[in-house]
Amino acid sequence: MTKGLRVTELIGRANYVLDKGFHILPGFVVVKCSDMEDLLDRMEASIPEDVKEAEAILQRREELQYEAQSRADRIIADAQAEASRILSEDELTKAVHEEAIKVREQIIIECEEVKRHTADEVEQIKGNALNEAIKIKSGAEAYAEQLLNNLDNDLNQLQSIVRNGKIYLDKMKSESQKNYQTTPYEQYKYDEEENEK
Repeated sequence: MTKGLRVTELIGRANYVLDKGFHILPGFVVVKCSDMEDLLDRMEASIPEDVKEAEAILQRREELQYEAQSRADRIIADAQAEASRILSEDELTKAVHEEAIKVREQIIIECEEVKRHTADEVEQIKGNALNEAIKIKSGAEAYAEQLLNNLDNDLNQLQSIVRNGKIYLDKMKSESQKNYQTTPYEQYKYDEEENEK
């Protein structure tokens, strides 16, 4: 089964999208909104993979514990069967049986201790994975928000440049029309009025 891309790989793709974007001003890049939205959606979808891995580790540890317990039971059963076959005296058989019980109890105690220790480790791994996933998600959202804010500022600057250019062209056009439509005397009076202002 093929796993989805991890968040770190998706962040690398986001950087690639930025590198391939349209650089309009130093430090400002225009990218397709759909590309960034797709990457953010895939980041959010990939976060539970870390949690699933932690749960898989816990399940595998429990299976190993069960296998160890079953193996210990088989060893004890085989030992008891072998002792019963070889030894005929009741006292010796009883001693072997008691020793086998002690060994079994000790193995059970050790398995329980391993189980508790493993459960604590898995919970810690799961907690760390969740915290890391939350940090990565928050960082990705903040990064995307910063990109969108930068893009908004760039667009505002471009709109301001366009408006100023249109105002300047309108002013030049108006002055040009006045120059063609006024007589030399009217132009002289106009210049005097402008100087008095």
